[in-house]
Amino acid sequence: MQPLIDNARTFGQRPEEFARLAEGQSPQVLFITCSDSRVVPALITGARPGELFELRTAGNIVPPYRSGSPSSEAATIEYALAVLGVRDIVVCGHSHCGAVGALVRGDDLSLVPAVRDWLAHAAGESVDPAEADPADPAVEAAVQNHILTQVLRLRSYPCVQQRLEQGVLNIHAWYYEVHTGSVREHRAHTDTFEAL
Repeated sequence: MQPLIDNARTFGQRPEEFARLAEGQSPQVLFITCSDSRVVPALITGARPGELFELRTAGNIVPPYRSGSPSSEAATIEYALAVLGVRDIVVCGHSHCGAVGALVRGDDLSLVPAVRDWLAHAAGESVDPAEADPADPAVEAAVQNHILTQVLRLRSYPCVQQRLEQGVLNIHAWYYEVHTGSVREHRAHTDTFEAL
């Protein structure tokens, strides 16, 4: 913790670099990814403060949209589109994902009931243990399928549907390899994840 504290103490000693941020934000992209500490959107993209609006959830799960039952995730997505006017959304999953791995392996999550209940949003729908290789520590195929399922679920949000119909929104499915640093994007015409 001490190195983080030391950096935080000196971070604010460059006010000229941050003064413009007080005027507001106008991010270009909503970046939906996992809470995993090895996934750092600004590091991956080279984004500066104010360029990414981030939504981080365990397993980069986009929960089903439920009218009249708001969630933090739905509020973040709606705000990014309706207020900030982002024109691109990236849904970025990653190798060695603990959430997807737990589903693939069928881990007993009874000691972490909130995690178990959250992952129920993904179980069966985007991660089929019968179709995944539990011996693959990267759980690559399962994660990639999971990413595409989250994109489909995202498309069901009314604010997303509306902007897609207007032609003012692009959705990107990315797969980040923790062990190499490489990023691949899903290509619809080949149904594969290929280098950016």
